[in-house]
Amino acid sequence: MSFDYDLFVIGGGSGGVRAARVAAGEHGARVAVAEESRMGGTCVIRGCVPKKLMIFASQAGLMAEEMRGYGWEGAQAGRFDWPVFRSKLDAELTRLELIYTANLERSGVQIFHQRATIVDAHTVALADGTTKTAKHILIAVGGRPALPGIPGEELGLISDDLFLMKELPRRVLLVGGGYIACEFATILSGLGVETVQVYRGDAVLRGFDQQARDMATVQLSEIGIDLRLNVTPTGLARAGDRIDVAFNDGSHEEFDAVIWATGRNPYTGGLGLENTGVHLRGNGAIAVDEWSQTAVPSIFAVGDVTDRVNLTPVAIREGHAFADTIFGGRARKVSHATIASAVYLRPHEVAQIGLTEEQACARGDVDVYATTFRPMRSMFAGSNAKVMMKLLVDPGTDVVLGCHIFGPDAGEMIQLAAIPITMGATKADFDATMAVHPTAAEELVTMRQPTRRHRLEVPAQAATA
Repeated sequence: MSFDYDLFVIGGGSGGVRAARVAAGEHGARVAVAEESRMGGTCVIRGCVPKKLMIFASQAGLMAEEMRGYGWEGAQAGRFDWPVFRSKLDAELTRLELIYTANLERSGVQIFHQRATIVDAHTVALADGTTKTAKHILIAVGGRPALPGIPGEELGLISDDLFLMKELPRRVLLVGGGYIACEFATILSGLGVETVQVYRGDAVLRGFDQQARDMATVQLSEIGIDLRLNVTPTGLARAGDRIDVAFNDGSHEEFDAVIWATGRNPYTGGLGLENTGVHLRGNGAIAVDEWSQTAVPSIFAVGDVTDRVNLTPVAIREGHAFADTIFGGRARKVSHATIASAVYLRPHEVAQIGLTEEQACARGDVDVYATTFRPMRSMFAGSNAKVMMKLLVDPGTDVVLGCHIFGPDAGEMIQLAAIPITMGATKADFDATMAVHPTAAEELVTMRQPTRRHRLEVPAQAATA
């Protein structure tokens, strides 16, 4: 059978673009990409990139405070000009979008700037009514913010909307306790917005190491966020120019804006998958095997739409491995076992790789090497903020099972720590590494004795069996 393309990619985000570029540019495949929004996807246009730039902008107040601690009299951040920042941000995102488009075109990829849906195992339909056939179809449409399912939820904003606001709200309610909620609460508070954050749990950042979670929870309050735990909104209603929010404790408050950061769902609705034998999991994620292949041999999926590990570098690696496997004759799988991640709070970030202390304890015996201290830079300026460094070690093999950092530039540190840990480094390898002094990161190679040891208790009957 003759096809229009060797590969048709639905979705122009990080995973889809990488797969298309490698398949076409490196392996000579005939490739097309369809993207219904802006090229670059969530990360580039409405996620990681603009968020990190906003984090930088939000740090000015803390930097001014630190400068005064170092003797710079009268140092202050001044008034933040949102229209000026947003204009520069829009220009930067446009620049990046053009680069993504140019790189695809340079690789010989044909781009359709419109929505595409699946007709059958080898056919896609474009929004303009035309159809295209392909030997392989790759779904890389990512995810979309989830709503909480309460009355009046449509009055709230999602994280995408934050970058499009014409002006900043005076008082905002941010709902959620994950990394998106915590990062945006950090940003808005730093830009001078009165920020209330509510979360249904008793500590933010579920899934991270408990000690890091506790420190992040305290820090959010310390930087001026009104953080309320074990609280959820039950309904929203219009109150003039403001929004009245009802909470589960029976109280009501008014806000200029409400932002939902209550998770993300795979973007599979209306994609046409009912026309195929592709299986979906309970949350709508596309079920794939270790090769990113669905139950239909010609259809593959990578990135957040599969809900494996929802991080941009993971989607990129999955897309690259798919292209090498199918078009390059180099079968490659992606391991999701040991992946580093970071949450960009201020002044201290949260970063981790490997098992949390709780996971390590459930797995078996573990030695915990941990330290908390006031870093030199902030301590001199009068701050009481503390840094935490933690290594989790298997006492039987000496292999480092996990690393957790709460501190300035933790994201930068975890990227470097991820290299030896991914290689299977032992605690002895860390001990043999010379420290760089004075740095906060040197604590990772100077902790000699475990601060605590967890031993998995074996039931008496099992021990004597």
